[in-house]
Amino acid sequence: MNKVVKAIRTPYYRALGYYPTTIQGLTFKCDPYHIAFWRSVSKCRWEPHTYGILSRFLHHDSVYCDIGAWIGPTVIYAAKKCKQVICFEPDFFAYRYLLWNIQLNKLHNVMPFNVALTDRNAIIKMASFGHKLGDSTTSLLDTGREEGAIHVLTMTWKTWADICKPEVVDFMKIDIEGGEFSLLPMLKDYLASNKPIIYLSTHTPLISRSDRREQMQRVIQVMKIYKTCLNEELERVDINELNSNDTIDHFRSFLFMD
Repeated sequence: MNKVVKAIRTPYYRALGYYPTTIQGLTFKCDPYHIAFWRSVSKCRWEPHTYGILSRFLHHDSVYCDIGAWIGPTVIYAAKKCKQVICFEPDFFAYRYLLWNIQLNKLHNVMPFNVALTDRNAIIKMASFGHKLGDSTTSLLDTGREEGAIHVLTMTWKTWADICKPEVVDFMKIDIEGGEFSLLPMLKDYLASNKPIIYLSTHTPLISRSDRREQMQRVIQVMKIYKTCLNEELERVDINELNSNDTIDHFRSFLFMD
């Protein structure tokens, strides 16, 4: 019976044009090409800590910046919680679904950009650490793959901000598959001046073991401008926890705030 339901479900929702999804009690229409993922989101199986943090810290006057938006699971939720969402997704295979999910939910307070934020203005190769482009693991790091790679536009935060002149960001989520090691030093002046809350996902397992502590130390040097560092459970931790054996060998997330 399950196989029959599954066989019918996919063409049904694709004909309908969307898959109904519930996120933290809010209802959405989501693209019907990621049904298994949206089912996981609806059942609170995908990044429950992330949604809990967004729910707690976003409010109706917030400006939220999502760096590494993928197909938009955090973007569409944040858009119903705050005043404005700015989001960046350089992988154009994912970006088209991001736009689709924004459109399906008639979200007029979202500014999406098909751009990678990093430490220079350039065209840089991007490829996936997973199975294919668009699968949420595309990265500016060297994946060792030539086949299936794309070239994307990159900008510094200053270049982008000079063009777009955004409002001051209150909350910034950074989840960019190792790109944080180049991005954060470039962001330091902005962070020091404006102190948005930062929710950072770290990806040291994607870089060589010999470089992990050095790269993470660069992150610590930037993020120590904040008074408080919390883990995913919102427990206060010393910032040097970022260079612990556990963190450098696993994917971990931290919240920084004053």
